[in-house]
Amino acid sequence: MFDVVVIGAGITGSYTARELARLGHSVAVVERHPEPGYKTSCTGIISRACLDMLPGSSSAIQREARSATVFSPAGNHVRIEREGTQAYILDRPSLDRLVAEQAAQMGVEYFFSTPATSLRSGDRGVHIKAEQGSRPLELSARACVIACGTAPGLIKQIGLGSIREFAHGAQAEVTCRNTDEVEVYSGKHMAPGFFAWLAPTVPGKAKAGLLSNRNPGRAIASFLKYLESRGKILPVAQGISFGSIPLKPLARTYSQRTLIVGDAAGQAKPTTGGGIYFGLLCAETAVRTLDESLKGDDLSGKRLALYQKRWHKILKHELAIDYWAHRFYQSLTDKQVEHIFQVILRHGIHESLLTSPDITFDWHGKVILDAIKHRSLQRSLEKFKLFQPPS
Repeated sequence: MFDVVVIGAGITGSYTARELARLGHSVAVVERHPEPGYKTSCTGIISRACLDMLPGSSSAIQREARSATVFSPAGNHVRIEREGTQAYILDRPSLDRLVAEQAAQMGVEYFFSTPATSLRSGDRGVHIKAEQGSRPLELSARACVIACGTAPGLIKQIGLGSIREFAHGAQAEVTCRNTDEVEVYSGKHMAPGFFAWLAPTVPGKAKAGLLSNRNPGRAIASFLKYLESRGKILPVAQGISFGSIPLKPLARTYSQRTLIVGDAAGQAKPTTGGGIYFGLLCAETAVRTLDESLKGDDLSGKRLALYQKRWHKILKHELAIDYWAHRFYQSLTDKQVEHIFQVILRHGIHESLLTSPDITFDWHGKVILDAIKHRSLQRSLEKFKLFQPPS
């Protein structure tokens, strides 16, 4: 019997496994794909704070970013730049493999090509059934961590419901021309309800992608044609990958002997879809809670509820503001987005925010609230009669 079985070998799952093993616990990871980072659709843009949580991850860096150009629905643009590196664009599959290798070196046992099919918790432990090829596999542990992305099956099995709101993502690797910084495109014709991006990686290559509330396949095809027509990319894209991003967290992320972390718990930013940093913060909280609970031999739901209390203290308010911002943006017409874009430019709101010490790559809530305090934007909100942000 293992101390903990982690379901999912993404960054959050492997990070959780690695840190538990570092504390002396026996850990296994089951993963339905044949290797870490298999067919990932993540752009892999992270902050310095996130990079620092992943020792050795500098080897996966493809490009440093300090600026971005944001385009309005009508094609107007503003360039945003700050001193120093603001983010890193990483080879996401390489990052997944790196963290998994570190976990394995700490003694974590991996089972690849092994989808978990059922999870049952009892007084004596957790029992996981999986399929390893044509052979059934059963694992027992004192506790379990579900970190398998947006697949809801196991979470429903243990009675924790499911996440109901998602953004749908699509991304392709493209050959680009004269693109030296991240470009962000707004407008319902580009990415219904969200935004699109062109993020350069290694010389001559970039990731072109978008989030959408519907038809991501149709949206990405249209976006790639748009970039081709502007001479930004060559017409051949190397494989389009698709994925889903949770927009709201699960109501409950714990049960008897079980915790939910990362995208499986809905611990992602509704504003950008980024989930690596928030997932790692919650993984740290899960590791701390499980370590205490394993040592105290108390893995009851009441004891593990401390995990949710802890991660809510870090993220609950931030996620609420980010979700409001997403709903606010989604409710706007392209004409309204263009109006707000012009208000921001005319009054230099973007410049005043860039000089604020509160602006960071990871934490958007304070910046959002500061932005809407500007009287010019308040008048726009009042004009559009839009709902108010959380206090």
